[in-house]
Amino acid sequence: MKKLILPLLLLALVINAAVAQKNKKKKWISLFDGQSLAGWKIGENAASVKVENGQIVVNGPRGHLFYDGEVANHNFKNFEFKAQVMTTQGSNSGMYIHTRYQESGWPSIGYEVQVNNSHTDWRRTGSLYAVADVKDVFVEDDVWYTEHIIVQGKRIIIKINDKTVVDYTEPEEVGQKIKEGRKISSGTFALQAHDPKSKVFYKDIMVKILPD
Repeated sequence: MKKLILPLLLLALVINAAVAQKNKKKKWISLFDGQSLAGWKIGENAASVKVENGQIVVNGPRGHLFYDGEVANHNFKNFEFKAQVMTTQGSNSGMYIHTRYQESGWPSIGYEVQVNNSHTDWRRTGSLYAVADVKDVFVEDDVWYTEHIIVQGKRIIIKINDKTVVDYTEPEEVGQKIKEGRKISSGTFALQAHDPKSKVFYKDIMVKILPD
């Protein structure tokens, strides 16, 4: 009987470690410390992004802030991503998924999830930009709301304050209307500074890693 105790204890430790690792993947992990841009990297027009009062503020000439931190080695495949967002009148921004660092220009890799409640661009908040667009306005400017993105396999779900506004499954052969590089794969996240007249706030930026 005693000879069985040690192997059983070792088995229990292995099982507990596996369960702990699995549970860790299911937890929300913060990507923004509320004080600095540690773990993030910006290319052109770095002054268009700053931290104020525990929030990331994007305002100025075009610039993109890419997550470059340690979580998942900034390479996410299946995940839930969410942030608290607040737009101001006439502002435009976006959150990129499955993208990669790019020094300048509009990111050519990944999908953009729109942040825009009153800009002249008709594609509104929650749009999977130029792929599955939303025309309706679900939130007002100057009010905090939650934008929640879920990617599992070939499926992308976008929720605004828990309301599903996009449920898109990428076809096996992506059509010609989809720009080259706009395909589900894996990559990091990015926040967009769109133009000097657009001012948007982000906070509580979090990710939950989902199993492959």
